[in-house]
Amino acid sequence: MNATKYQSFNVEFTESDRERLQSYFRLADTIADFIGPHCEVVIHSFDSFEQSVVKIVNGHHTGREVGSPITDMGLKMLGVFESTGEVTPKSYFTTSKDGSLLKSTTCVVAGDNNKPIGLFCINMNLSHPFPEIIKTLMPDTALVGMHENFGSSPTEVIEHALEHAIKDVERDSTINLKGKNKAITKILLDNGIFELKEATAFVSERLGITRHAIYKYIREYKSE
Repeated sequence: MNATKYQSFNVEFTESDRERLQSYFRLADTIADFIGPHCEVVIHSFDSFEQSVVKIVNGHHTGREVGSPITDMGLKMLGVFESTGEVTPKSYFTTSKDGSLLKSTTCVVAGDNNKPIGLFCINMNLSHPFPEIIKTLMPDTALVGMHENFGSSPTEVIEHALEHAIKDVERDSTINLKGKNKAITKILLDNGIFELKEATAFVSERLGITRHAIYKYIREYKSE
């Protein structure tokens, strides 16, 4: 597809459009870190098709870097968006210039008034040995002990967090009986649980202490 059809985007791009794209940069880093080193994440800007790549993580998979041009597939998807307004990402398979098999997905990023301003792309390199890819998805031994509380309600999140905090304190032989509730409160405070509105009432009731005691512990920790 001929890029000249879309040259109007090169002159209509605004500072707001650039800021919108930049707001996705941390998401690109997060996805690449989550999936692993075999995943390339790219953000294209329609400010310039010739130098459209404004953010790329693990670009060695396709040999690209910031300032690389848009792909023909990217231009095709822009054309589809222009004619249909379709922004739903779709997965597809392709090959890189070194012959590696990639599973890819691309989503059009829209700005003000639904104007297309760029692309958010994820490319997974499937040509590496599968056990090598799986290894990057397995937990680091240093992180195995971490836990996250998944709940369908705030109360459930608080309850699970409190249960884990109680277990952690009970396993710590250096904490005496008198200091257990304070230590539990510290763990919950560090984990941000008291940002939830129901937390103070729930924790005080479960631990059998007053809300004022919870507030006192929190003040003491914050003043340290």
